[in-house]
Amino acid sequence: MDRLSIDRAFFRVLNQYIVVPAFKRGLGKLISNPLTGSIMVIKMIGRKTGKIRYAPVSYAIIDTNIYCYQGRHLKGMWYLNILANPQVEVFLPSHNLIGHAEEVKDAKEASFAIRQILKGSGLGGFIYGFNPFTATNKVLQDKVEGIPVIRIKPL
Repeated sequence: MDRLSIDRAFFRVLNQYIVVPAFKRGLGKLISNPLTGSIMVIKMIGRKTGKIRYAPVSYAIIDTNIYCYQGRHLKGMWYLNILANPQVEVFLPSHNLIGHAEEVKDAKEASFAIRQILKGSGLGGFIYGFNPFTATNKVLQDKVEGIPVIRIKPL
């Protein structure tokens, strides 16, 4: 088993048995903290099965919208599910809401959102090899080019 497979299996178990149940019970503040970063859980409909699915993701709130992004290395099922079924429920650490998700097409808006997400991601904020607090816009855009960003508009 390679390192990526081991990491996926670890996070699948962590999310299924700890993160998602904590958010469902209103205990998201215990999971989302300065060390782990700003984490929310998105409840969506599976594009193939039609079943309810949950995905913990890092996020940032900008104005009244909630932003999250799909990592560079693979297209996560949650991301593909949202594109197919954009009405979602969002479990934030302090409250839940219903929203409409859409991919951000504007590159400046997307890179600004990724910077804010990474700034709030605790230790994970340095995952792409730069400091999100001090990197220039050019460095940021070069490092995150092609990473899809999702905007969730509360309904």
